Amino acid sequence: MFGEIWPLISVVIGVLVLLVLIMLLKMNTFISLIVTSMFTGIILGMPIDKIVEVVEKGMGDTLGSIAIIFGLGSILGKLLSEGGGATRIADKLIEKFGEKYVTLAMIVASFIIGISLFLEVAFVLLIPLVFTLAKRMKISNLKVGLPMATSIAITHGFLPPHPGPVAISQALHANIGHVLMYGFIIGIPLAIIVGVIFPKFAYKIAPVAFTREGNQGTIADTQKIENKTLPSFGISLLTALSPVILMLLATVVQLITGHEDGKATGFEGFIYFIGSSTTAMLIAVLFAMYTMGIRRKHSMHQIMQTVSDAITPIAMLLLIIGGGGVFKQILIDGGVGDTISKMFHGTEMSPIILAWLAAAILRVALGSTTVAALSSVGIVLPLIQSVDVNISLVVLAIGAGSIFCSHVNDAGFWMFKEYFGLTIKETFLTWTLLESILSVLGLGFILLVNVII
Repeated sequence: MFGEIWPLISVVIGVLVLLVLIMLLKMNTFISLIVTSMFTGIILGMPIDKIVEVVEKGMGDTLGSIAIIFGLGSILGKLLSEGGGATRIADKLIEKFGEKYVTLAMIVASFIIGISLFLEVAFVLLIPLVFTLAKRMKISNLKVGLPMATSIAITHGFLPPHPGPVAISQALHANIGHVLMYGFIIGIPLAIIVGVIFPKFAYKIAPVAFTREGNQGTIADTQKIENKTLPSFGISLLTALSPVILMLLATVVQLITGHEDGKATGFEGFIYFIGSSTTAMLIAVLFAMYTMGIRRKHSMHQIMQTVSDAITPIAMLLLIIGGGGVFKQILIDGGVGDTISKMFHGTEMSPIILAWLAAAILRVALGSTTVAALSSVGIVLPLIQSVDVNISLVVLAIGAGSIFCSHVNDAGFWMFKEYFGLTIKETFLTWTLLESILSVLGLGFILLVNVII
């Protein structure tokens, strides 16, 4: 029995070791993650010669998918900030919503942007706007940032075309259109309720976190830009949303043609090419160099200096996120997912609750939202084949479970911590608690919808 649950015990030991290294010994987070990953691999019984291979794979797979996007996103944010575009958008939001409703403004803007962008891309794209809004309105970064995080977490876990919901839908043979429809029905009220209430609750339990200035290395001193020289709201919004527009265009074409794998030739293939996250971000950066630089009479030297200034602050952040990916890969290759799958074998639990629970446990153990979602399909699939249940709601239940309790083995945890300049404890009390509340309330909404329909 002890041997059967040892992988889960190893996860707990690994997390405790990581917390000791960072919080007690004050070791650099990236080094702590690598040390912990190797130690966890050893106690999981992985062959010594394989551990380094898995470490390299975890780092490569994680950074390989987001390093380019992170870099381009940081450059886009810096160009928007230096060129006054972020200030113009912030001013317009303040004018339309006022300080009293700034939370609602961020919920709406982030939900729209988050629909077609991966969580990491949306986060990088929105963070300059968060800091700019907070600075202009003289309020805490977290007061603006938590509503933003709420919306992009919901879109990442609940809505196609995000990889988790799409992959689960395909594996369970669910109608993606139905999943999207139910996702909106559940996700919109969830974003408004949690996005409005949670920041007030978080302030009561972690007030010091709301005083942090965060990593504002990619944000310009916008007070130096006179209002009359700012770019127009339209061109600023178009620049900020250009990658979203390109990705959304490719998504719409995929849904119309049925080529949801994004493989095609000719004009359709070209649309998929410019709509891929990397290409879309590159085009957006080139567009921003014109609208926020050349169009505003900035020299190429000034523009390239802005580009260089945008990259420097994110170097350590990228390493930390890669380190989180290493820890995740060690847990996956160490057999943690297989252990959890065996635990649920033969259960007669409600498919919706089982789907959520399986994804939630895998999420806590493995870290990755998408990996947790996909791994839980194998647990749920045998059960739903023998019972009458709404498959679309099962997909959403898995999605809800897959965002539960983000912690030290999740790249999103470190991203939130580093950008907002929080301690680990403060990140647990804000980001981790936020995602857990979204996950549990999301399950409640799903069960409610299941009763109604």
